Amino acid sequence: MNSPNRGNVGIVIVSHSPKIAEGAADMVRQMVGNAVPLAWTGGDVDGGLGTNVAGILAAIETVWSPAGVAVLVDLGGAETNSEMAVEMLAEDRRARVVVCNAPVVEGAVIAATESSGGSSLAAVKRSAEEFYA
Repeated sequence: MNSPNRGNVGIVIVSHSPKIAEGAADMVRQMVGNAVPLAWTGGDVDGGLGTNVAGILAAIETVWSPAGVAVLVDLGGAETNSEMAVEMLAEDRRARVVVCNAPVVEGAVIAATESSGGSSLAAVKRSAEEFYA
């Protein structure tokens, strides 16, 4: 198994449902293989529906790349918690993590495909969000 290319933008999938997050990550892996760092997180700390900042922070750290990290979220609470997680990062990392306004599954696939080609964080975010527009 190849290790993910740490030179590419990392992708984090955040969903209120662990099964949705895992399924979206599985789709991304089937589309781009191990070409991009990829992590997912879903559910609250008790295993129910929801999201948690600690899980999002851990996922960001797992996929950290100097190229940056794009976070895809499913609902408003996931976006809020993702933004809180970004604010908790070291100052030098905050500017290299973006929360994309895109559908979680389609956006993750498009973002990962863009990242696998070596695109910048801005290009990855733009590609994911253009699908939504």
